[in-house]
Amino acid sequence: MTEPFSFTVHATDGAARTGTIRTAHGDVATPAFMAVGTAATVKAMQMRDVRETGTDVVLGNTYHLMLRPGAERVAELGGLHKFSNWPHTILTDSGGFQVMSLAKLRKVTEHGVTFQSHIDGSKHVLTPERSMEIQALLGSDIQMQFDECVDLPNGRDEIDRAMRLSLRWAERSKAAFQGGPGQAVFAIVQGGDIADLRVESARALVKMDFPGYAIGGLAVGEPQEVMARMLDVTVPELPSNRPRYLMGVGTPDDLLLSIERGIDMFDCVMPTRAGRHGLAYTRFGRINLKNARHANDPTPLDPESNCPAARDYSRAYLHHLVRSGELLAMTLITWANLAYYQSLMAGARTAIREGRFADYAAEARAGWAREREAA
Repeated sequence: MTEPFSFTVHATDGAARTGTIRTAHGDVATPAFMAVGTAATVKAMQMRDVRETGTDVVLGNTYHLMLRPGAERVAELGGLHKFSNWPHTILTDSGGFQVMSLAKLRKVTEHGVTFQSHIDGSKHVLTPERSMEIQALLGSDIQMQFDECVDLPNGRDEIDRAMRLSLRWAERSKAAFQGGPGQAVFAIVQGGDIADLRVESARALVKMDFPGYAIGGLAVGEPQEVMARMLDVTVPELPSNRPRYLMGVGTPDDLLLSIERGIDMFDCVMPTRAGRHGLAYTRFGRINLKNARHANDPTPLDPESNCPAARDYSRAYLHHLVRSGELLAMTLITWANLAYYQSLMAGARTAIREGRFADYAAEARAGWAREREAA
């Protein structure tokens, strides 16, 4: 028998904490950064190399996978784990954010969202029940409720409307969840940048008793201080014995700021997207490998990294690949970026266990500042 889904906190340092999420496909060490594999692939990467960076979770997306290749087809081919050759934990987003941001035309009602595919214009209907059905067909370990995410800035009335609709959809998503042992459905706190709406959303979802709680709608262009303020009012409302997931965030500094406030899980396209555009994240800061100053630099991105891409190739070579438009540039820099994000998380876990997370965060920020000064 597969063990039930669980979350255990091992140590705390202020609000920061480290623990283990147990799913049907293995353990996840927290704080955890999840590699984004939207369409059953982490762009430019092989899954074996993703795993070697220290990644425990890959994220897939309901919207993209329902459109292509189709959830029923993935199920027929053995589920998303087998289909993508990732035998470890998978989290699937509900598709709500992509419907709102990518669909050509959409109509939101109490029932759900009717929209046209951004790929071919075909018409689809996505409801809480259909979202959960798709996620069940994919076989993901952690499945997200269907919600509505609005852009920021926005008016209170629109944020309030979407938040309350998302609460009603949370109830329907939980009722429709078809998971078995080791699987779980997470709720999503909404409320935009309005503190009392965030608190109301969190309290209502906690009463519904979900196995985990996400905070959504904070990676939509708002300043970092707004995100921090919303975390300050939201996190204390969430149960300490359940995982807390900040969706779509973010930069290395965003991650440290959020860990300081008690967040356990993150996902963001930033390290993979940056890698495809010649931008490397390192303990020395962000390095733009398009810049001519790297053309004659024989040093690697980080000689002490455990990642071959960051350790074994010179900045001059990476610069050459980027300027030449070589596909290898995307692979190597993405690989190095994911490895850095995972090393940042591993260091955070160790620092929390040792009661020195504040010093760890300060040291990391000081390292990034030195690279900015040298640029």
